[in-house]
Amino acid sequence: MHQFVKQQPELNYRNPAVLQAMLDQMRFWLDRGVDGFRVDVIWLMIKDAELRDEPVDPNWDGVNPHFRLQHIYTQDQPEVHDVIRQMRALLDAYDDRMMVGEIYLPNERLMTYYGANFDECHLPFNFQLILAPWDAPTVRRLVDQYEADLPAGAWPNWVLGNHDQHRVATRVGPAQARVAQMLLLTLRGTPTCYYGDELGMENVPIPPEMVQDPPAVNQPEIAHIVGRDPERTPMQWDDSPNAGFTAPGVQPWLPLAADYAQRNVAVQSQDATSMLSFFRALTALRQSSPALTIGDYAAIDVGVDNIFAYTRTHGAERLLIVLNFAATTHRLDLSQFGAEAEILLSTGMESRGKVRLRALYVVGNEGIVLRLPG
Repeated sequence: MHQFVKQQPELNYRNPAVLQAMLDQMRFWLDRGVDGFRVDVIWLMIKDAELRDEPVDPNWDGVNPHFRLQHIYTQDQPEVHDVIRQMRALLDAYDDRMMVGEIYLPNERLMTYYGANFDECHLPFNFQLILAPWDAPTVRRLVDQYEADLPAGAWPNWVLGNHDQHRVATRVGPAQARVAQMLLLTLRGTPTCYYGDELGMENVPIPPEMVQDPPAVNQPEIAHIVGRDPERTPMQWDDSPNAGFTAPGVQPWLPLAADYAQRNVAVQSQDATSMLSFFRALTALRQSSPALTIGDYAAIDVGVDNIFAYTRTHGAERLLIVLNFAATTHRLDLSQFGAEAEILLSTGMESRGKVRLRALYVVGNEGIVLRLPG
């Protein structure tokens, strides 16, 4: 089990005393054995030296006030990279520690946070799949572009869910939730899974009297747009009161999902085909496969818009991943890879054994991992 600390740099680190205090806090936790830090809004740690007012965005839609301004003086300032390098130097003084930086930037600016000499973030968070439309052509284009934009030798990462965005099962729909997790755990690089996504948890409606998130409290009329409480509800461990998250009789600060008695760890652990069982099988496959952990990635043209297919290869191990983003069944001709392949895992956990690649049927909302012949 890896232990990480969430570092929240809310101050302006132009002040040397403030920067030193933050580094001292990092050292405090590193001395106690944490594996690393997930640094909140790392690209906002330096503000404009002249504290200039930011210009109004003429394209603002009048909804979320955060986007009323163009944040050209409070984010992605050139001097922020020196701060990050000092953080990284501290980490490098310890064995096997790492740093993830929360960054919402386009690729060309995101990649600079690896550092010119790989002396900044080990992983600048890659959030583009959270924000993108869920369709096969878009996802493939984003994956291919990210892979192409990575500096030589940089290690990629992928994120599908976090505490600031709607849950993945809500965004893509319950039928696509397993396809989404198969994508996350078979792409090249380090995956980050948000708690509860392994159960297929969805957003929970929040009664007005239970709203906690400051943007939603401040603007209740658009709480459904700016509020982040729906994706922050208690983890669902079992069917006991409060889903095992806290003691019976205690009022959690956010409500439980209505389906927690059925959608929880205890129930899904007893079902060999549940979302949790699928997630465990998928992570076990990933951990056992060099192709999935460190292998190369290459997208495959299959001639069907709803299908995203790609290979992961390492040495003699060749895997083919086929993801159906639609509810319709497709017959694919993948005989370019040989006559037959072996299904290692499917999202429904029912498909098994050898299949003919000249006539591979992929049912609606299905993902398949296949071992190709050597």
